[in-house]
Amino acid sequence: MYVNESIESMIQNLKDAGCDPEMIQKVIEDLQTGNETNGLKRLAVHRKNLLHSLHRQQKCIDCLDYLVYQMKKTKNK
Repeated sequence: MYVNESIESMIQNLKDAGCDPEMIQKVIEDLQTGNETNGLKRLAVHRKNLLHSLHRQQKCIDCLDYLVYQMKKTKNK
């Protein structure tokens, strides 16, 4: 069982990790009811979604970098 201090710390960590209030509530409920496996699954899905978003953003940055490169290359001709 988790004490209030560790729950508060965990809630802050979940907020910092971009979890919405519903997700936070479900993870905390999972932990309080002894269903840590389900809580870990929820966190794994959230991590996967964050990583997917990061990859999409990286692709956008790569496209912009290429565009800037092409524009500079054309300008220098």
